[in-house]
Amino acid sequence: MLRKIDMHAHFFPLITREEAARLGADDAPWLTVDDDGETGMIMVGNRRFRPVGRALWDPCRRVEEMDRLGIDVQVMCATPIMFGYRHEARSALEWARRMNDHALEQCIAAPDRLKVLAQVPLQDLELACEEASRAFAQGHIGVQIGNHVDKRDLDDDMLVAFLTHCAYEGIPVLVHPWDMMTDGRMKKWMLPWLVAMPAETQLGILSLILSGGFERLPRSLKLCFAHGGGSFAFLLGRVDNAWRERDIVREDCPHLPSSYVERFHVDSAVFDEKALGLLIDVMGEDHIMLGSDYPFPLGEQEVGGLIERHDGFSEDTKRRLCSENAIRFFDLVSEPVTTR
Repeated sequence: MLRKIDMHAHFFPLITREEAARLGADDAPWLTVDDDGETGMIMVGNRRFRPVGRALWDPCRRVEEMDRLGIDVQVMCATPIMFGYRHEARSALEWARRMNDHALEQCIAAPDRLKVLAQVPLQDLELACEEASRAFAQGHIGVQIGNHVDKRDLDDDMLVAFLTHCAYEGIPVLVHPWDMMTDGRMKKWMLPWLVAMPAETQLGILSLILSGGFERLPRSLKLCFAHGGGSFAFLLGRVDNAWRERDIVREDCPHLPSSYVERFHVDSAVFDEKALGLLIDVMGEDHIMLGSDYPFPLGEQEVGGLIERHDGFSEDTKRRLCSENAIRFFDLVSEPVTTR
């Protein structure tokens, strides 16, 4: 049986409005649950943000779903609305600590099968490093960060310093797009998620490549970008061509952009057989991990099905994508305990 480790899944704990108020902001996120106990709504202050189902906050239901989907281990991370980057740094630190404690509580239901990534107050370097190290020591297996903090992209000195800290501490990092670029034109049809979100991920990757950011980062850094790297793989040829033809593109980047793909990983959440084939051609099969974006509707509904059914992949390739790469990336035990 093909083992599956889903390294990109989200949770949102049962945060009451009273607990959310401790962040000291009117727009702090919280969760309301309907009378049926099966559905709920993520709220941002008084605003309805997103309808959700029970698996998002109930780890027992999550494990039941993992059994149904054939998932051995799931790595959970905060729903990005929980980041708190816009708030005062000390308040955001206390918020991150509470959310990270909630995350570990989620694992109690099945500690061998549920793993978590921490969140940090990324707007403050010292506090972010402090919480990353604390959470990692407490049992989180890495950290999840957004791809930017306000107008600071990943090439910003502060964010490079945070990534350097994680490299030296051996803390894996998942970069997730959030707060998507839009001037209001993307009004309907989830266009911020369909257009801006992939662009945000590509922006994060290219900001590190073209700025020379990877030259400043230790090669030991374990870095992964969500959603298959967004638009990156499909448009990499355009970037390489620009680097060759325009000196302003290669001004701070000493090597061909495509040569940096060995410096990071991506997940497999691309939803199309040909797209996944292209992703392997660009990234190599050792730099892609199964990731579903569970339990949201834009995630892979049959987790790992795209990999399992791909006629062009050998069994060895499928094993690497579904589990072996994640075991190596997160230093997991090679034979996760499973009850399925």
